[in-house]
Amino acid sequence: MTLSLFNQFSSPTYLGIPLILIALSLPWILFPAPSARWLNNRTLTLQGWFIARFTNQLFLPLNSGGHKWAPLFTSLMIFLLVLNVLGLMPYTFTPTTQLSLNMGLAVPLWLATVIIGMRTQPTHAFGHFLPEGTPTLLIPVLIIIETISLFIRPLALGVRLTANLTAGHLLIHLISSATLTLIPLMPVIAILPTLLLLMLTLLEVAVAIIQAYVFVLLLSLYLQENV
Repeated sequence: MTLSLFNQFSSPTYLGIPLILIALSLPWILFPAPSARWLNNRTLTLQGWFIARFTNQLFLPLNSGGHKWAPLFTSLMIFLLVLNVLGLMPYTFTPTTQLSLNMGLAVPLWLATVIIGMRTQPTHAFGHFLPEGTPTLLIPVLIIIETISLFIRPLALGVRLTANLTAGHLLIHLISSATLTLIPLMPVIAILPTLLLLMLTLLEVAVAIIQAYVFVLLLSLYLQENV
């Protein structure tokens, strides 16, 4: 039972070739490319409006130095959003349930923000480790605590995204299995888990969108501290 529950998170293969690369490239295929016409269609207009609103909301607190990251963060937000939502469809694979993938996204971006802070404003960057006015006895302890909190940030980014999506997929799997078991035996009682499954699916769509936004939002906050 335990193996069947977690088998859905293993990367599918075909002829020994992992299909996770196809799953990662699918979001970019689905997005329409801008046309040469003067007026775009409704899909492109809605896509442009969403990207503009998201970019404006995300980079409003940042100074002009952080605005260079707008294309990267916007692309990452759209990429994670589409992967999370597509993973809720039947017979699909969600790459963002893999901790290795999420850590592969979180660690380099977090490290880039830290390196930028140490290059552009080293005094301010190292000042986070030891705030002004700290008692002498607390200096070693505070430096250790701040160092741990700094290095735990990418781990928190990756684990948060993985845990939320994995928990939602497991709940959907359990409730759908219970619903399919109850339908032939007690059709009337099966209405309750069916409604619960519908509400949980809507909740997971919201979670997929929110988690993609939170992932990029936290990266922008880390960037804000270092630019």
